[in-house]
Amino acid sequence: MFGQVIGETFAPAIGIALSPVPIIAAILMLLSPRAGRTAPAFAAGWLAGILVVALAVMLFVPASAATGSGGGGTAVAVVKLALGLLFLAMALGQWRKRPAPGKTPELPKWMSGIDRMGPAAALGIGAALAALNPKNLPLAITAGLSLATLPADQSTLGLTIFTLLAASSVLVPVLAYLLFKSRMSKPLTNLKTWLTANNATVMFLVLLILGTVTIGKALAAF
Repeated sequence: MFGQVIGETFAPAIGIALSPVPIIAAILMLLSPRAGRTAPAFAAGWLAGILVVALAVMLFVPASAATGSGGGGTAVAVVKLALGLLFLAMALGQWRKRPAPGKTPELPKWMSGIDRMGPAAALGIGAALAALNPKNLPLAITAGLSLATLPADQSTLGLTIFTLLAASSVLVPVLAYLLFKSRMSKPLTNLKTWLTANNATVMFLVLLILGTVTIGKALAAF
């Protein structure tokens, strides 16, 4: 049971981890003069935002409903089906947002102020990107629904694994920079350039796969 649920939360965790915008934001903070303060705060906010959403679903969705006991399984399957359709709709939106060949994609306007951002603002932005982002929110909800089927001790371990995996794409660069600061500037710059150019394509593929998988699992639960 535990292994099956962890397997079901793996895809949403990877989907969150592969979100290019927070990775780009973390890299920009790491390349800024205030890297030592803003980047760790951003990573902490990102981690906390993911944790809060998945934990809230676990706490407020009864295990009986999540497992199907008492007739609640159909409702959860409907929610997952809706989330799967939402992923496909967002994938279509990302496909349409692809920049024309030779055109440089535009980053969100708030990123232009990263050089002047303090730790509190970085913490808040990290939490908001994780908990309120329309791409990440349904992924965390999907994981929370699966984790709600586990006993308390196993769900706590599962939540920890999910959260760390989902946050890893931001946590790893920040930790690597803090440990190997002198060696990280060029790799981070190259990664930022690639992610900026391929943001829409990466998210299209991630959302397409997640939407297909989630819909398949929802249909199998009916």
